[in-house]
Amino acid sequence: MISDRPSQDGRLSPGAPNDPAPFGKYYLLGLIARGGMAEVYRARPRVDQNRLLAVKVMRPQLAREARFIDMFNREGQLAMMLRNRCIVETHELGQHDGRHYIAMEYIGGRDLTQVLRRCQETQQRIPVPHAVYIAARIAEGLHFAHTLADAAGRPLNIVNRDVSPSNVRLSYEGDVKLLDFGIAQALMKFTSEIGILKGKFSYMSPEQIRGMPLDARTDVFSAGIILHEMLTTEKLFRGDTEFALMEKVRKAEVRPPSQLNRRVTQELDAISLKALAPSVADRYQTAAAFAADLDSLIAGYRFDPKELRQFMRQLFRREYAKDLEETQLSLESEPMPQPAPRPAASSQIAAPSHPAVPGGTPTEALPRGIMQRTDMPTEPAMPDAGSVTTSGGGTGPGPEAGPGPDRPRGFWASLFRKRK
Repeated sequence: MISDRPSQDGRLSPGAPNDPAPFGKYYLLGLIARGGMAEVYRARPRVDQNRLLAVKVMRPQLAREARFIDMFNREGQLAMMLRNRCIVETHELGQHDGRHYIAMEYIGGRDLTQVLRRCQETQQRIPVPHAVYIAARIAEGLHFAHTLADAAGRPLNIVNRDVSPSNVRLSYEGDVKLLDFGIAQALMKFTSEIGILKGKFSYMSPEQIRGMPLDARTDVFSAGIILHEMLTTEKLFRGDTEFALMEKVRKAEVRPPSQLNRRVTQELDAISLKALAPSVADRYQTAAAFAADLDSLIAGYRFDPKELRQFMRQLFRREYAKDLEETQLSLESEPMPQPAPRPAASSQIAAPSHPAVPGGTPTEALPRGIMQRTDMPTEPAMPDAGSVTTSGGGTGPGPEAGPGPDRPRGFWASLFRKRK
């Protein structure tokens, strides 16, 4: 029988591509991201096992407060309404064993922050047509959210307010997806107090820094920052202190990107600077107008979206190969049966004799509570919940991961890990 297997300290078992961990109607296949409010796992459904999902699970300590549960549920409810090719698709908002989760499509790829960092490390730029295409798709997704209406046709007036490179996912297939509307503002159900700053200072609009009422044009400004940074591979707004940074954003003094990249045309300069106009009246009034100008420019480049796919696979060659391997393993692996519960020990029952395990080690020397199996292969350690996806695509160990001088190795290590 296969059942959920929480760890002894109550943490959720993250599973691994070769060791699925049951979680309600899903199998978890390893931790892929961790945030302040939730952890995200690669997963697959128990029923339809031919596709991968990303399951975002709320941290249990936050679930003790109703306001955090309400915030998490509102995020999921809003995300399920956002059905657009440029926004990650959300399939389900649910709860299992007291843990709240959101199930989304799994996007094999990297976020735009990682892409820009890799470009800096390798001293290259995102090609201009690629940057224009990515910005156009960001604007397309934003316009869909900005104009979304409820079942009665009433506009929801959604404003993302957190448009930044870390919330833009570029897939190995060449797709561009907005990831997170977690702090989006909708004037009907999803509201927040004017004057409270949310998001990242480096990607805010001048009116957001001032704490003024916001509309869709604040997201246009943030998307303009992203376009400028893709064209120049440099941060647009910097500051030695938080106050200095906010002051630069408030003034919004922007150099044309062509001064840092000679491949940027005057027409693209004009589009970029219009999106970054300090005054909302001078800015693009809708994300759709921003996207339309970008798309008209793409036509002149004769850009094929397949070029973005090739660029991503070459820029992250090792990570792409690893993702392919783990995806295949995740779709084919089967969960290991869990051992039966150990009966309570009795001091009046004589200990039976035990056969020896391979290598001559007597089974009475095994750690208590571990069922002996002579056919158990030695397996790599299952990733701990403290492992997170690194910019290089691998997983970084948590505080207690990795072999040490006091940790068992070989056959003993497999038993020790199975117990954990």
